[in-house]
Amino acid sequence: MSRKLDRTLFAGMVREEWRLHAELFGGRRFAAFPLFVALVAGAAVVALTETGTSVAAVVAGLHALVFAFGLHTGSIGLVGRDAMDNLLGEVNLLVFSARTLPISRRRLLVHFLAKDALYYSALFILPVALAFLPAVGGSGGEFGIAQLPLLYLSLTATFVLGLVVTLALLGLSSRGVAGWLAAGALAAAVGGAHVAGVDWVSATPYALFASPSPLAVAGTIGSVGVAAAIGLVAFDPSTSTPTRSVDPAFERWRARFGDETGLTTKTFLDVARSEGGLWKVPFSGGVIFGVCVGLVELAGRITGVEASTGATFGALLGLSAFTTYNWVTQYDDAESYLQYPLSLDALFEAKRRVAAFVGLPTAVAYFAIAAVAFDARPVDAVAGLVLLVGFHQYLLGVTTYLAGFDPGEFLFDTVLFAVFTVAVAATLVPLLIVGLVLAPLSGTALAALAGAGVLMLAVGELAYRRAVDRWTDRLGA
Repeated sequence: MSRKLDRTLFAGMVREEWRLHAELFGGRRFAAFPLFVALVAGAAVVALTETGTSVAAVVAGLHALVFAFGLHTGSIGLVGRDAMDNLLGEVNLLVFSARTLPISRRRLLVHFLAKDALYYSALFILPVALAFLPAVGGSGGEFGIAQLPLLYLSLTATFVLGLVVTLALLGLSSRGVAGWLAAGALAAAVGGAHVAGVDWVSATPYALFASPSPLAVAGTIGSVGVAAAIGLVAFDPSTSTPTRSVDPAFERWRARFGDETGLTTKTFLDVARSEGGLWKVPFSGGVIFGVCVGLVELAGRITGVEASTGATFGALLGLSAFTTYNWVTQYDDAESYLQYPLSLDALFEAKRRVAAFVGLPTAVAYFAIAAVAFDARPVDAVAGLVLLVGFHQYLLGVTTYLAGFDPGEFLFDTVLFAVFTVAVAATLVPLLIVGLVLAPLSGTALAALAGAGVLMLAVGELAYRRAVDRWTDRLGA
């Protein structure tokens, strides 16, 4: 009976995941998404290797991105219930049903983790691993087809590690002060080991591919096992947010924003009073910041070049604009406002204001941490700050133009995501090449970077204005 129940639960969760994505993103177009991932990743591998980047460097960067994807997947799957309800109506996913089914929450969580590991390893990680096929035989013996299964294994383990780390952090954060202290102690221990020069990379899933050893196997099993154990003990997915009263803060915040229509205030309070509150924004920014640090350190080890803090962190932290815009548009839709005497451009302006208000200071704060930690030159930091603001607003404009009020939804729409990828890659890839490969940068190069930031700010503003006209016409407002 127990095994039959496990099979039923697991199969049900897989079907549930597929139906959820198909409902949100359209069955046929969503089914084509793995092929698109393989094509884009393959093109990126060819472009990077043909421009002199080693396959080892590409693989190292890919592991950092997959780890970030694991962190993000866990946060969406486990704390995005209110946003899901707004998109699909009232839903009750199996992982949240411990109170209504005679099944323990830990058993449900184990199946949830196993389902995500299988589902996303097939949907994303396998296509990305196969994207390295063009590099087989073309990298001077650096990479061979026999290594593809090992690459797939290490990427999957990296994704699972990100998933269970999120589970552990969510669990600890739900335990009040004691949980936060425990999380801080663990983070301090990891940071202390890094500062002390401990070769912790040799005990990560990345090492399963880069330098296979018993230490890599033990470290991977140990880190995944410990994080999963903490999460299984501390996190309760069946616990819903209790009904609570809040202070009548609308008029107070409306006065602070100088908000005539009240739309900016409503958007801000929607985010602040949703699950995770405003902490979602620094959390998602922290994931990107962690990836930045990992990429910079790995690139430095492989190329022997000290990266430009301004160029690399300014460009990568600008990506937080997408996640922030996703948070501020999750809790309503444009159609629901058409019955009111409000212009659609006022609604878009409210979303943009809140995205800039909560997202841009977060990105700037992480940039300041990077500038101090990596001892950036003042001129490098200033150029990077201008670049960060420009790229952040550019990405807000592009996302608004392409997705309107549904940025999360268009991610799995193959056609729209292809356009979005090109728009991001056309600006981000050259900036990363400059920051990671051509450093240290001269004063002229840094001035050009700042100029690129100003140009992207202008393009982002233009894209935003076109977006308002585009979506006003589409919605008939």
